[in-house]
Amino acid sequence: MKEIILDTETTGISVEEGHRIVEIGCIELDNLIPTKNNFHYYINPERKVSEDAFKVHGYQDSFLSKQKKFSEIAFEFLKFIEGKRLVIHNADFDLAHLNNELKLFGKEQIKNEVIDTLSLARDKFPGSQVSLDALCKRFRIDNSKRTFHTALVDCDLLAKVYINLTDQREPKLDFKTDDQEFKNISNFSNNYFKKVIKPSITELSQHKEFLKLHFKKNNF
Repeated sequence: MKEIILDTETTGISVEEGHRIVEIGCIELDNLIPTKNNFHYYINPERKVSEDAFKVHGYQDSFLSKQKKFSEIAFEFLKFIEGKRLVIHNADFDLAHLNNELKLFGKEQIKNEVIDTLSLARDKFPGSQVSLDALCKRFRIDNSKRTFHTALVDCDLLAKVYINLTDQREPKLDFKTDDQEFKNISNFSNNYFKKVIKPSITELSQHKEFLKLHFKKNNF
C-alpha cells in the first residue's frame, strides 16, 4: 500500500468555532520512498485568519481570498488519497478539519487507514517532547527551512521523521559476489536524511584487490 504524508494549515484551531483549512500538502511514499507525486493547494477559507494562526503560517487574508475554495479541489484531493494509508502528525486535528470541509458540501468523512506519528512518537519516547521540531532535532533532520509552518515543508520533514520512527532509516542493498556486487549502489535514494557516498571506480578496484589478497593469504 502506498502512503500519503499529509499536513494542513488552518485559520485557527477549533472547527466548532468555524475555522477552516487554508492549505493542504501531501507527499506520496512507495515503500517509504517519495514518488515525487505530490498534492498541494492554498485554499480560500471564506473567512479571516486568526492572529494566532497567522503567526504560525503567515498567510494573509488578501492572498488566500484569491485561491480556490475547498469544494473546487475536493474531488482531486479525494482521488489522490484514494486507497492509500495516511500518515499525519496529530491526526485528530487535521482529520477534524478535513472532515468538516467535506461535510460542508455533503461528502462523507475520510475512511482511509491512518497512522498518527504523534502517537508513534509518544509510544517510542514516553515523557519526551514529540513535536515535529523536537523529533527533527532527535533524528538530526535539518529543519532550518521551517521558519513558518507550511504544508509541503512540514510533509517533507514528517516523511523523514516517519522513516526514523519506523526504524527504516536506509534502503537495503542486495550485494552480489560477482563483478556486479556493487551495481545497486547507484540506486540509493537521496530522499533519506543520511548522506550516502558512492565509491569511486578506483576505490572499488582497490577493494577487490584487497579481497583477493586476503582470501589467498588465508587459503580461502
